[in-house]
Amino acid sequence: MFFNWESKIDINNVFELRGKTTAYFGVGAINKFKDICEFFNKKGISKVLIVTDEIVYTVTGIKEKVEKYLKEAGIEFVIYYDIKPNPNVNMIDESKKLGLDFGAQAVIGIGGGSHIDTAKSVAILLHEDYKGYTGTDLYELKFVPDAALPIIAINTTHGTGTEVDRFAVASIEEKGYKPAIAYDCIYPIFAIDDPEITKTLPWSQTTYTAIDAINHVTEAATTLVASPYSILLAKETIRLISKYLPIAQENPEDLTARYYLLYASSIAGIAFDNGLLHFTHALEHPLSGIKPDLPHGLGLAMLLPAVVKAIYKAKPEVLAEMYSPIVPNLKGNPEEAEYIAKGIEKWLQSVGVKQKLTDEGFKESDIDKLVYLTFNTPSLDTLLSVAPIEVNEDVVRQIYMDSLYPFNK
Repeated sequence: MFFNWESKIDINNVFELRGKTTAYFGVGAINKFKDICEFFNKKGISKVLIVTDEIVYTVTGIKEKVEKYLKEAGIEFVIYYDIKPNPNVNMIDESKKLGLDFGAQAVIGIGGGSHIDTAKSVAILLHEDYKGYTGTDLYELKFVPDAALPIIAINTTHGTGTEVDRFAVASIEEKGYKPAIAYDCIYPIFAIDDPEITKTLPWSQTTYTAIDAINHVTEAATTLVASPYSILLAKETIRLISKYLPIAQENPEDLTARYYLLYASSIAGIAFDNGLLHFTHALEHPLSGIKPDLPHGLGLAMLLPAVVKAIYKAKPEVLAEMYSPIVPNLKGNPEEAEYIAKGIEKWLQSVGVKQKLTDEGFKESDIDKLVYLTFNTPSLDTLLSVAPIEVNEDVVRQIYMDSLYPFNK
């Protein structure tokens, strides 16, 4: 079915068409790390900091390849191993100290969003101009960086898209803050997206990272700065994930499924690098800011139906076309808001994600704090400023309330 969203595009809206990272993509792409080491040699880079965790580094088979090519190129390296999901500013400060003591001239992030985002943050703080700042300073927006050490991203999940964008996230846990930053200086110079190294992802990460990508495009296609490009990428992302996620869940070593999930994640990253984000990320960050053990993708999944319900009246044609592979018989009418919310929730349940906020320990009495954090966490106001509907505390509170319990009783 064709939805005439093109007629609703403001052709006077001048948008940025971004795509600045060279990403090596496909089975065997990890071997392109040899070319990256040659780049290091040409640039006179002889010492690098690797930011990862021991399981990712060893189980994926990356360790042997990376260390082989680094040693062949005569490049020294030191490794920070202590990255955890939903990384915090303490990890940034620890890895910065390691890099400073070593004299690192570039930073390599190996892993998912947590690892690569930390690498991006450290690359700023290791730059000569910003060595006096901390991770907290960076994420409380106390300065605006315009330079960083060279960043390389070796991506091991298919959800964040951070390997090809200018965003990074970290928590300031004592305040419950989980801000985001976005600076041109933290685009990775090179990225590696190799489906072979995603085969070891467990079911939960396979599922939650794919849902992260769906949220990226849901927002990127419906912001006030959305473009035909971000909408095109959004449509393809949802089509691919709806087709290949169940295959990867059933057979984790299916390289074709992993290839297309990884591709979907990457183009979703490019989509929100161009179109930005709004509600689900602005409202999820307080959830995992309060509960650092909550997987980011699960937090997004629990919010997604309610967010789409809230914004559907503003972007019915776009959302109907995007979600047609998941929710059948959409007409692109504003009155379908409840129907599409229920349909998205049914699809999430079909891929094994049945939790709502109450299942993860959140209660109605938590809503006021979550609303407060949404409006007071540094940077989240930027996301909310491009939402397609008017944003106020009542709207945010209603999304959280609608996410406590299932739509489908």
